[in-house]
Amino acid sequence: MGDNEHASSAQDPARNVDPAPRVAPRSPSEAIKPMVAPPPPPRESRRRRRGGLLSALSAFFTFIMIAVLAFGAAVYLGQRQFDAPGPLTEDKAVVVRGGGQTVAETLRREGVIDYPLLFVLGLYATGKNDELKAGEYLFKREASLREVMDLIASGRTLLHPITLPEGLTSEQIVARLMENDLLTGQIAEVPAEGTLLPETYKVARGTPRQVLIDRMKADHKRMVQEIWANRDPDLPLKSPEELIVLASIVEKETGMAEERPRVAAVFVNRLRKGMKLQSDPTIVYGLVGGKGTLGRGIRRSEINQATPYNTYVIPGLPPGPIANPGRDALQAAARPSNTNDLYFVADGSGGHAFSETLDQHNRNVRQWRRIEAERAPAGAAPEVDRVDPEDDGADGAKPVDEPQRQGAAGSRGPKIYDASEGTPKDPLRNKTFDLTSPKVVPDVSTLTE
Repeated sequence: MGDNEHASSAQDPARNVDPAPRVAPRSPSEAIKPMVAPPPPPRESRRRRRGGLLSALSAFFTFIMIAVLAFGAAVYLGQRQFDAPGPLTEDKAVVVRGGGQTVAETLRREGVIDYPLLFVLGLYATGKNDELKAGEYLFKREASLREVMDLIASGRTLLHPITLPEGLTSEQIVARLMENDLLTGQIAEVPAEGTLLPETYKVARGTPRQVLIDRMKADHKRMVQEIWANRDPDLPLKSPEELIVLASIVEKETGMAEERPRVAAVFVNRLRKGMKLQSDPTIVYGLVGGKGTLGRGIRRSEINQATPYNTYVIPGLPPGPIANPGRDALQAAARPSNTNDLYFVADGSGGHAFSETLDQHNRNVRQWRRIEAERAPAGAAPEVDRVDPEDDGADGAKPVDEPQRQGAAGSRGPKIYDASEGTPKDPLRNKTFDLTSPKVVPDVSTLTE
């Protein structure tokens, strides 16, 4: 039987695998007794392990849900606050520069925003942290954080108007720009007379002065080209430069836009007839150049004083502009009125009386003298030694006898002119001209080279 058991064991290998380590029997009877299998683990332990895992998973998902809800609520409240009206009670201009945190602190200090941290978070959330542009911005009343952020990212800085009146000289324009604290930097050199366009320019705070000068030059060049292309075909002017010279004289002779074409016609008619222009502002330009204003009326001795610009002495146009004319004066010089006028004089209303003949002009002059006398204080003597048209130069009359000695209230006052040097032939720079003798007059051909 023992052999059979051995054979059976050899045929069934599974029976040779002991489920547990065998213990050597202590007696034959003990050897034939079956072994007892170990009891299964208690059911309560299995339940405890499954319950702990489920509890952990439940707590994790609960935390995630609460976090998502909290984040959503924070985003919702943040967006509402980001679009809510801001603290500004009125529009305010603020200069900002630097990174997001610096800008946020500047805005908080200026009362534009209440929550700088939320502003910075909004910059990163929208991807605009690197789009902020330094400058001066005008923030509207109750501007929201989003509106403030979008404005700075757009670069739409506050623009300030700088008005440069027509008829200023280049030196006067440079002086005004140097005094303006909105602008920065220096101006390389005073531009040539008549190369700037007087206008109202809108600039951002911190704009370099040279940038504005270059803009004025470019605008002037473009406008002159356009106006010259549309000039009257029979205009007695040879070049755009001569147009600017004539326009500068027109600009200085009248401040009334509606009169400029008729004033230009007087000078154009005189050029056609070969008459001297006899314009008072050209006398002043030759006397003081770009150093300032004359500050008084023109004296008798100065009318015949020879300078390259004095159109009472030289024939034709002066060698260069005497100011920077504006758009209206340039257009008037290019398309003057169709008249036969050769003279004009103040009429007492702020404008001028025009005439075709010397007799008519003399009557207009006498009328203006009466108006001057009525407005003058009792016993007042003339402030300057002026000559009447009948005593003027070779033409027997000067075309212009302006009311500029009249003060703002109509009283007799000093005649003020703006004047500036603009070319190397200005008498204050070129000492080859004899300015003391009316008999020594430079040849006009040498002045217009």
